[in-house]
Amino acid sequence: MPTLPSSSDSELRPVQGLARTALLKKLSGDEGMFALGASVARVVQLADSDDQGTQSLAYYVLSDVALTQKVLRLANTPTYRAAGGTAVTTISRAISLLGFDNVKTTAMAMLLVDTLANSKHAHSVRVELEAALCASLVGREMARFSVYQGAEEAAIGALFKNIGALVVASHEHGLFREIALLTAAGKLTQAQAALQVLGCSYDSLSAAILNEWKIPDVIVRSLAPLPPGALKPAAGRQEWMRQVVSFSMETARLLARRLGPDSAEGRALAQRYGAALNLDHERLAQMFATVARDMDGLLESLQMGGHADPDEGGPGLPSVLAQAAMSAAEPAQGGHPSGKPYNAREQLLAGVQEVTQMRAGGHGKVNDIIQAVLETLYRGMGFRFATVCLKDVRSGQYRARVAFGERHVERQAGFVFPTASGDDLFHLAMQNNADLMIADASTPKIRALLPEWHRQLLPDARSFIVLPLVVNSIQLGLFYADRALPAPEGVPPDETSLIRALKGQVLVALTPG
Repeated sequence: MPTLPSSSDSELRPVQGLARTALLKKLSGDEGMFALGASVARVVQLADSDDQGTQSLAYYVLSDVALTQKVLRLANTPTYRAAGGTAVTTISRAISLLGFDNVKTTAMAMLLVDTLANSKHAHSVRVELEAALCASLVGREMARFSVYQGAEEAAIGALFKNIGALVVASHEHGLFREIALLTAAGKLTQAQAALQVLGCSYDSLSAAILNEWKIPDVIVRSLAPLPPGALKPAAGRQEWMRQVVSFSMETARLLARRLGPDSAEGRALAQRYGAALNLDHERLAQMFATVARDMDGLLESLQMGGHADPDEGGPGLPSVLAQAAMSAAEPAQGGHPSGKPYNAREQLLAGVQEVTQMRAGGHGKVNDIIQAVLETLYRGMGFRFATVCLKDVRSGQYRARVAFGERHVERQAGFVFPTASGDDLFHLAMQNNADLMIADASTPKIRALLPEWHRQLLPDARSFIVLPLVVNSIQLGLFYADRALPAPEGVPPDETSLIRALKGQVLVALTPG
């Protein structure tokens, strides 16, 4: 047998192998993998630039009902939900509670599970999925204590460190099993076995996949394998990321085997990475405990409780994992033909409680309160588009500042009208400080009051609400939300009171002093 090269950073260079080439071609034609790559690339690009970053991440999560439910479940696990606190019902609040980077990485992890979990080879795929999820949590913990800017990217690298092994397990399980058997025989390392079977190492394949997805090079290069033996402290951020990504995956493998820092493997891990990453025994033990706890919460939010069942005799996944992959949303509550859910009152009440707690806890900046209220209206009432429009004194216009729903970017840009008094529906609502709930906008009397800009921007709006924001007779703007269908069910008094309570929280936040 020819001599096989050892693992090194050079393995991230393109390696030609028939199996590798065939696999990449197969993946490029897989709609699910293509969509996963596009989604991951989009989430990676989201930058936390204060309010704008939070809004963009909230938009993305809210565009996927299943993803929304999973993130909310995670925010409501005991790890994150404050003792005695009200339920977290908005993605805006979840981002505030969990942290921007945590939600960002978690969203990618959930996309990974949704795409790859529904495989015929349940055990192998789940082992690799759990390793990826756990490694991302280790990377996140390491980033918390890092001196490097952008350290959170290590958690993304850790999440995708084994994407090569994961897609082989999912799409070419025979090759995956062959590599595992060669490694288990003890004569070859995993990298050498993969090189023999695929024509490249798993790390190289992972890098090729991320390159196909247009993931930033700094993340791709963090997947490169490290030299053997004890490591020295990194000379820079890129080397530090490589160390953290490798450490994260090795730690994840130990946690999967229920091995702690006091085991022989745990001591070997400390010897290899301790000096480089400033990990003494106490800190390492604390990290193991923290990650194990957070992993339980993450698996719970994904409805992946329990551990992988090695029995692969039956087709598909265990029922609990199949359920998570196919439909992570909560049981359907049903709704009116308009789209308004039957449990609108309960959702509005939960939103009122959440926003009240935000303000009481001192965590409610004006923008946070507005976004939480808007999201509650959007989700709780089943609107297809919702926005908040505020006065721009310099331009003499009311402009939409935040929006959720279908074509929200385009519609937010077009939702602009002059502050000068008028006799259209929007100006009349603000002049009279009247909350309007329009059940059918196609009636002649209502249509006559709609301004031309609204008819052009939202020609198919059939039911909507307008909630003026008026403080001490000063017109500041309004909330607007609509549906493409009429809503003959209307808004009963109890829901009206809750909507006004939500608006009241915004008015208090906008009131000086």
